[in-house]
Amino acid sequence: MVQDFKNYFLKKDLLTNGSLAALKALILEQDKDITFSWKYKMPFFSYKNKMFCYLWVDKKMNEPYIGFVEGNRMQSKLLEQGNRSRMKILRINPNQDLQLKVIQKLLSEALDFYRKGFIKIK
Repeated sequence: MVQDFKNYFLKKDLLTNGSLAALKALILEQDKDITFSWKYKMPFFSYKNKMFCYLWVDKKMNEPYIGFVEGNRMQSKLLEQGNRSRMKILRINPNQDLQLKVIQKLLSEALDFYRKGFIKIK
């Protein structure tokens, strides 16, 4: 798993690689119950074993993004639904500093669906 993640990073340019590494650290520090795994050939994060979010790079725009599994429940205008029925994404510009407060707020909002019981945890 760790090797898959390292290889995933190494295939990206330096700015995208740095953005992905920073996002991984930021996501993991939001809650002690968030875990990292390699699922569906991508970096994936779970909250108490329920799928929470993932990291990916848009192939056309070559920009990383955070995909929120329960994004359809989130109302932020910063999130894009596209043709996804359940998930929404937050695009990250690797050429700019991360908007930490915005990202933390969205992560917290998404986590609240799990913490407050809207998403049932076994």
